[in-house]
Amino acid sequence: MESHSAMLQRLRTSFQSGVTVPEKFRRAQLNQLLSLLQENEQRILEALHKDLAKPKFEAVLSEMDIVINEVHFALSNLRSWMQDEHVTKTLATKVDECYVRREPLGVVLIIGPWNYPIHLLLLPLVGAIAAGNCVVIKPSEVSSAVEAVIAELVPKYLSQDCFAVVCGGAEDTQALLKNKFDHILYTGSQSVARCILQAAAPHLTPVTLELGGKCPCFIHHRVDPLAAARRLAWAKYFNVGQSCVAPDYVLCTEETRDALVTALKQVLFEFYGEEPQKCPDMARIISAKHWTRLMGLLGKSKGKVVLGGESDEADKYIAPTVLVDVSEDDALMQEEIFGPLLPFITVSSVDEAIAFMNRQEKPLALYVFSDDSSIVNTVLEKTSSGAFCSNDGIIHMTLPGLPFGGVGASGFGSYHGRWGFETFSHKRAVVLRGWALERINGLRYPPFTDNKLSWLRWTASPKSCSIM
Repeated sequence: MESHSAMLQRLRTSFQSGVTVPEKFRRAQLNQLLSLLQENEQRILEALHKDLAKPKFEAVLSEMDIVINEVHFALSNLRSWMQDEHVTKTLATKVDECYVRREPLGVVLIIGPWNYPIHLLLLPLVGAIAAGNCVVIKPSEVSSAVEAVIAELVPKYLSQDCFAVVCGGAEDTQALLKNKFDHILYTGSQSVARCILQAAAPHLTPVTLELGGKCPCFIHHRVDPLAAARRLAWAKYFNVGQSCVAPDYVLCTEETRDALVTALKQVLFEFYGEEPQKCPDMARIISAKHWTRLMGLLGKSKGKVVLGGESDEADKYIAPTVLVDVSEDDALMQEEIFGPLLPFITVSSVDEAIAFMNRQEKPLALYVFSDDSSIVNTVLEKTSSGAFCSNDGIIHMTLPGLPFGGVGASGFGSYHGRWGFETFSHKRAVVLRGWALERINGLRYPPFTDNKLSWLRWTASPKSCSIM
């Protein structure tokens, strides 16, 4: 088996040859990635079902099509992204050519998670390919069926001189991180992110972190309870709550809460029937370890279960569950839930809800449900989050025109669309200067005089060029 160092040397040699730089190569590899997804859809869907019991509907939307759409978006915009960006000049640089050139970084590493093991591994790969890099991808060993499919298919479709897959557990990842990369993009937990940063520090490697967090959903009383319940339940229980942008908890008044609980009871029956465990549209918890963690949180919570609560360890099943009377110091509020448990916390006003959200770490996404646009705008202006969405959940991350990323504890850096291209590019400042205007250059040479300084300050000012 090839060692990590040998693999990286192979990729770095390819990068240094310049093979990844031409637009033609980037397009060819993006089209190959498209073929990988389209020609192997059934195999990938089967692997996703084996790992997470993902329904085909959810898997196609959130794993397959979102990456396919990203590839098409990149192919449509690649030429314009690669164009040099000319900048404003001063009189001193008026005859020079001044621009920003996007250059590939080199050999980059993408570490994916298990909850969306295709989407969150291959979507950032699109940006890395578009930017002209060689790439190592590390799928999660927890979603082992998908890991095996990725390890088999990527070398068949993408250039083996420029792209590689590394499999294995935590020890393998730690060994891989001892090597120098030109950028690392990691999606996962805060605890592992700290290890990523420590490993990157000796090499001064830039890092993009996508970390999730406790995404709040404030529901204002001026809203249709049934419509709100449908959108809330879809966003929360999609992939059985194992989404970094799933609503983690709900803030609302007691009156709104009671109306929503009644509506959620109806909606959950509409979605999953009388026995959700038998419903083919309900995914499963990824592993016994994660099932035990979630049941531990539920057992420690002092909230009252008003919907759901049923579970089956052998089946890694937990029913869509709603709890009320949950306090800020409850066990469910101490960490990201990442499962089908939805706590309701009562607040008496918009200001109280905003104060509550601002006491927490900044989340990856923040949701507000309200018919009143002034309420939505107030929350938008007085809070901070990686993304903001009103009257729905998750939907923002389907748009390649919007950056996807966190802030503070929910991560830093972003990707999707051009933002991914930019993340994996170096913005190189370029000035191409000839030999003209040497008399103007003479203003900067010794001997220095106040008159020279005065003229030089004027020629270097942005205002000087506008005057001409």
